[in-house]
Amino acid sequence: MATATEANSAAAATKGEKTRAAILNRAVDLATVEGLEGLTIGRLASDLGMSKSGLFAHFGSKQDLQLATVAAAAERFRRVVIEPALAAPDGAPRLRAMAERYFDYLETFSGGCFWGATASEYDDRPGPVRDAIAAAMELWIAELVRQSEAAGITDPERYAFELYAVVMGANSRFRLSGDRGVFDLARAALARLEAELPA
Repeated sequence: MATATEANSAAAATKGEKTRAAILNRAVDLATVEGLEGLTIGRLASDLGMSKSGLFAHFGSKQDLQLATVAAAAERFRRVVIEPALAAPDGAPRLRAMAERYFDYLETFSGGCFWGATASEYDDRPGPVRDAIAAAMELWIAELVRQSEAAGITDPERYAFELYAVVMGANSRFRLSGDRGVFDLARAALARLEAELPA
């Protein structure tokens, strides 16, 4: 049986985990729109009605906050894009589901795609944050290649690249123009790509 001290410790840990999750959820939203460089402990504390010291207790440095935000964004992407697509069989059906969920993700999170925003910030800046972004993106592209192979695509690397390029192109244009019509153009490009998929 747990002692009162153990129960209090567990409750404090749970509260701390919920606070950290709320911080990171807001951090992902902000970084998607403003980039990781614009993400500060002061801004987050203000947005969340917390003290800077209270927020700083969760992250020892700006880089720690950025790395945790990248991990939280990857988790959101997994939950919103990848997991729902797993209901479809491997290969062409799952590839279609992943592409559709990817567009839904871009349209739902109206600031665009976290990965598009942060990749452009860190594409030529070596360091742990860039490495974390690159690793997450490579995992996603590797899954697109794997599903392209399972679908029987002749050149799965090319197909995965083109699918990724269409989505990132739509994201970039949407972020610059705010024109949601770019998603219609991107879906039309995706339809031409899907014509290569086996029935």
